[in-house]
Amino acid sequence: MNKNVSVSLKTVDRVEITTLIDNYVDVLLPSTDVITRPPLSKEGKVKADTFLAEHGLSLLVTVYQGEDKHSILLDTGYTKIGVLHNIEQLGLNIDDIEAIVLSHGHMDHTGTLYGILDKISRTIPLVLHPGAFVYPRYTRQPDGSKNIWPQTLAKDELEQKNVEIIESETPICIADDMIMVTGEVERATPFEKGMPNALMEKNGELVQDPILDDQAIVMKLREKGLVVISGCAHAGIVNTLMFAQKTTGEQKIHAVLGGFHLSGPFFEKFHDPTVDALKKIDPDVLIPMHCTGWKAIQRFQKEFPESFVLNSVGSKMMFS
Repeated sequence: MNKNVSVSLKTVDRVEITTLIDNYVDVLLPSTDVITRPPLSKEGKVKADTFLAEHGLSLLVTVYQGEDKHSILLDTGYTKIGVLHNIEQLGLNIDDIEAIVLSHGHMDHTGTLYGILDKISRTIPLVLHPGAFVYPRYTRQPDGSKNIWPQTLAKDELEQKNVEIIESETPICIADDMIMVTGEVERATPFEKGMPNALMEKNGELVQDPILDDQAIVMKLREKGLVVISGCAHAGIVNTLMFAQKTTGEQKIHAVLGGFHLSGPFFEKFHDPTVDALKKIDPDVLIPMHCTGWKAIQRFQKEFPESFVLNSVGSKMMFS
């Protein structure tokens, strides 16, 4: 990976992010000046159906610059039903999606991909790191055994679908250069170590999987700074923010959201340095999602009382 890549990213006037799938749903949460919750009722009647949550992530991201508007989908959740069900609940037009970006190749971010493609009536760009096609992948259990992960991405199958596959290890811009996909994130912090129990096959041997396909998306909001969205931040959420700063040349982080992968005993050891680093970066808005973990989310709420926002399926975040 070229570690000295710089990107010319256009400034946008507004960013809207709608949560199609996350691990948590609460239809009683109040709206704020940052996040709008979906209505519980319509025309005076409480809805008979509601949103689904699952251990996955899918976000509809829309950017605005003057009269120009572009919408892309980041990740597609775990199951084959959750994202499509929630799109219907929200009354969204799936054909408005101009491109799909996969943060990495894990099953909880790729599960509804084929179902979404089946409902899109044209060829659409699919942006991913080439490492997203790595298979097989495993998780080592505490007793030394291993579990094989499901294969939800197969390049030969995707080539038969209505997609233009765009593979890149380095940052690229989409949506008329208003959204940057980071590609492989440089790993610079001493404490963000990835998943130590993630394994892959290489040259016939089982080795640790560094999950090099992990990537994020970045937007530059006029007079506010960067909006950075991670999928799982396997490269580390702090590394991800630092890489966004380095590649765009913009130091101010206005908002950071997405999965931070701080769940479980191994990652709890790194809560302190993560909080310390984020306090130095000082984002205006902090919205942890998905794999961040309940203990880490509670910690962020305590440490960042002014910037913390609790996400929920169906919520729309607005930055302008």
